[in-house]
Amino acid sequence: MERLNRTSAPQAKTYTEKVIQFGEGNFLRAFVDWIIWKTNQKTDFNASVVLVQPIEKGMVDNLNEQDGLYHLNLQGIDEGKPVDSLEMIDVISRGLNPYREFDSYLALAEQPQMRFIISNTTEAGIAFDPNCKFTDKPASSYPGKLTQLLYHRFEYFKGDKSKGFIIMPCELIFENGKHLKECIRQYIKLWNLGEEFSEWFETACGVYSTLVDRIVPGYPRDNAAQICEKIGYDDRMLVKAEIFHLWVIEAPESVAAEFPADKAGLHVLFVPSEAPYHERKVCLLNGPHTVLSPVGYLSGLNTVKECCEDELVGKFVTKVMFDELMQTLNLPMEELQAFASAVMDRFKNPYVKHFVTSIMLNSFPKFKTRDLPGIKTYLERKGELPKGLVLGLSAIITYYKGGKRGEDDIVVNDDPAIMNLLSELWKSDDCRKVAEGVLAASDLIWGEDLNAIPGLTDMVTADLEAIKANGMRAAVEAIL
Repeated sequence: MERLNRTSAPQAKTYTEKVIQFGEGNFLRAFVDWIIWKTNQKTDFNASVVLVQPIEKGMVDNLNEQDGLYHLNLQGIDEGKPVDSLEMIDVISRGLNPYREFDSYLALAEQPQMRFIISNTTEAGIAFDPNCKFTDKPASSYPGKLTQLLYHRFEYFKGDKSKGFIIMPCELIFENGKHLKECIRQYIKLWNLGEEFSEWFETACGVYSTLVDRIVPGYPRDNAAQICEKIGYDDRMLVKAEIFHLWVIEAPESVAAEFPADKAGLHVLFVPSEAPYHERKVCLLNGPHTVLSPVGYLSGLNTVKECCEDELVGKFVTKVMFDELMQTLNLPMEELQAFASAVMDRFKNPYVKHFVTSIMLNSFPKFKTRDLPGIKTYLERKGELPKGLVLGLSAIITYYKGGKRGEDDIVVNDDPAIMNLLSELWKSDDCRKVAEGVLAASDLIWGEDLNAIPGLTDMVTADLEAIKANGMRAAVEAIL
């Protein structure tokens, strides 16, 4: 079987390079790149994407071996009818690793047709690191790399204000655009890049907050061979996603005119504020995802669907979503219940195997943004801690202990400093010390000492001891 590339698949189209995308992972390829592909089909957008690998190790080389081509398998129920589609996405023109090809990376800024910058570097990606230097090749942080690129464009086009960028981050942080913009401002100041560049950035470039929503399980390892047989290519960059999609972009009509995805029959909304969409989605979809994954995994389950349909863990998911997180939101209860019920249906999508291990990447930053606000608001409103969310945090802490689950090794993937902290704390085998140490990780994880939250240290300690003594399922049963 031939490897998929532009020689073996001459039907793949070529477009004008207009988009620089930081991130080459499954989500962006199954969501943003698919949206650009659909927009090319339905409008005269005619855009291709250059991928920039945001960290030193990634998948750019694998994508380049396929000339940026891959197939997307969309599955789900649409208007009551089952959908199981396979489409070849041809909008990626090439990928760059700036750690190896820094000059080629900067040269992207010299292309006059480049107009859009899109990113998904995980919640931890939009952060200011004062240790980054302008002379680094490249700066280690995403905002640092982006500032280097923007400055090169400013210099190359001699401050031409028609050569600014439309920047749309997709990281799951509320007001991600505002956070990214502030980081760039900090680098401009730290690196003394001057008032003229600062003024060009503020007036010629737009950084717009967005909200993204599509469940992307990733590579379909359970049936990849059958899919390759069906398409007739050896495609090692296959990606699977649910059919549901929503992209909310907090930007004016002028941006919509240049990025006409809303004219392509897609669920892309340009709105004055993404806040109500963000709060609802992060709280009732991502929040449960983050805690059901370690609880389900340590209960012997492997996919989101299995977790939701399991008699015990399913009750845990319902408790977290309906009894805890939903109670912390300010939208009408009827609307929240309808949205949460729809989310449960998406979790149980019979076509999609969303492995919980893929959700558990960078669990602590995810818990901070998705679930910690719910713990605080619930405590404020109810006068007690939400037992399900706290057990979810305790399950993450237990998962990061590593070891074995049955015959399988538990493989943790996170910031090395976080993994080192957990490794050191668990050496004591003292659940209270572990709880206190994790909750005290202000600089590393939380931005505050969570031991100050009344009752949290005691509850996490008790949960850790219960999981250690009797296993995850018994600990779940005890709180239901």
